[in-house]
Amino acid sequence: MSAHAARPTVGNIRRLSPALDAVVASDARIEQLADGFIWSEGPVWVKDGGYLIFSDVPANTMHRWSEADGASVFLKPSGYDGPPTKAFREPGSNGLALDGSGALLVCDHGNRAISRVDLKTRQKTILLDRHDGKKFNSPNDLAVTRSGAIYFTDPPYGLEGINASPLKEMAFNGVYLRRPDGSVVVIDDALTFPNGVALSPGEMRLYVAVSDPAGPVIMAYDLGEDGLPVKRQLFFDAMALHKAGGPGLPDGLCLDTEGRLYATGPGGVLVITPTGDLIGVIDAGRPIANCAFGEDGHTLFLTADDILARVRLKTTGLI
Repeated sequence: MSAHAARPTVGNIRRLSPALDAVVASDARIEQLADGFIWSEGPVWVKDGGYLIFSDVPANTMHRWSEADGASVFLKPSGYDGPPTKAFREPGSNGLALDGSGALLVCDHGNRAISRVDLKTRQKTILLDRHDGKKFNSPNDLAVTRSGAIYFTDPPYGLEGINASPLKEMAFNGVYLRRPDGSVVVIDDALTFPNGVALSPGEMRLYVAVSDPAGPVIMAYDLGEDGLPVKRQLFFDAMALHKAGGPGLPDGLCLDTEGRLYATGPGGVLVITPTGDLIGVIDAGRPIANCAFGEDGHTLFLTADDILARVRLKTTGLI
């Protein structure tokens, strides 16, 4: 993969409201950091070390990027590590997050599991791979609470044939909560293709993106003290953007400290206020799978199809 000394810029930033002025400067540019990936995903900033880790899901590879060293392979295989098989459409790691100990939590398509990776030894262990005796489809994205609970989504995108895969054991594509004691609860079993997941700054609201071209939406769940939903609502409907031809579907999510949602979707990263108003689009000129804040908290990293990119913002992100 290539790191660029004089880095090119890509795409543009579309201002749909004066409210975007508080988010991004008028002269901000989207900077390409590395390229040559098949489908980049799952960025997470590792503050202890000052580097980004992200996935290339079809390539079954996890990459590391830093300002000093550029991009390099961090873990390969990142997911499935068995003999050749046609069972998997995307065999690698997908969404990534850090737990309270600093270990890397991995949505592991190839093992159909949530795994934990020690960042120093790069040794992987399976944290959980089934619910009610049935294997997960292919855990896709996750969000970790301050208490150590894990919200995660489980669409079948990792399986060849997706919903038609003979390996699919779950009757639904679920959103789950794994509590710190190891117990697992279904949050929602009615979404067609749940994908990105993120928590509000106070952890009292959960957002879930649905990457269904027939219903490209973002759902919001108000959470009770036990972490379970007390209210479920449609937060943002991206159908108009999808019909207008914007590349991509609702996918990865992250938030800033003011509660604004940065949601990858048709046309780029959709900047959405806590009340659901779209105020701008960060457009990299290609589908963007996911995004995450890093560095000093003012950098938004973008995993955008074949590239890794970043844009500097005025706001401070949740890391």
